[in-house]
Amino acid sequence: MTAHPTPDAPDTTTRAPLIGLHAVRAGYDRIEVLHGIDLDVHAGEVLAVLGPNGAGKSTLLRVLAGLHLPTAGDLLMGGRVMTGTDPGVLARRGLCLIPEGRGIFPNLTVAENLWMMTNRGPSRDQVEERAYATFPRLGERRAQLAGSMSGGEQQMLAMARAVATDPGVLLLDELSMGLAPLVVGQLYESVAAVAATGVTIVVVEQFVRTVLDVADRAAALVGGRIVVSGTPAEVAPQLHSAYLTTAARPTTEVSP
Repeated sequence: MTAHPTPDAPDTTTRAPLIGLHAVRAGYDRIEVLHGIDLDVHAGEVLAVLGPNGAGKSTLLRVLAGLHLPTAGDLLMGGRVMTGTDPGVLARRGLCLIPEGRGIFPNLTVAENLWMMTNRGPSRDQVEERAYATFPRLGERRAQLAGSMSGGEQQMLAMARAVATDPGVLLLDELSMGLAPLVVGQLYESVAAVAATGVTIVVVEQFVRTVLDVADRAAALVGGRIVVSGTPAEVAPQLHSAYLTTAARPTTEVSP
């Protein structure tokens, strides 16, 4: 499978940011959740955003997907300011969000869930071919109702629906939610397989050990601020102290 390029995608050999946030502040009503986020995501990499509950991880993904308008700062894509762009436009440029909770149709079969993605252009055969190539187990359950599958298999289906659209950028929100560690490990093997095709991935997660095994870079988000960032090897030893930090602690950047 070839990753779907965004029209404004930069030359990946330069490692220039493909998408990112600049000085982004965002919240709900009068409550600010993100406090001046700067984040670059390079073409073809897996970026893990780690943090405890309430850190602002899901809000960060919603801003990246264009579903939540920041109160300050900008969403960037391919070097262009895309703040306020319709989420449908971003989706057509190859941006795909898998929200927390999976978002599948439990009363439809696996195949019928996948067919819902034909509105993006590919045929039923193309959608199924892409999905089952990455997730062979779903091919074995093609005629099974999605709601009757295990939680891990439902999460695989959510990912398969996204892969079927041939995305350029995949945003994953808490894949591990409610799943056993063994199942989480299997899911992240699938994430690594998708990343190997050239898809850029941003994943927010609390399941630190597993996600760091597949990430190229990582950042810790605490109290709406990125408090440490760098390679997984650099970030991992600092996560304990980062999670205990107060929101007032200044950002620490770790050079890759």
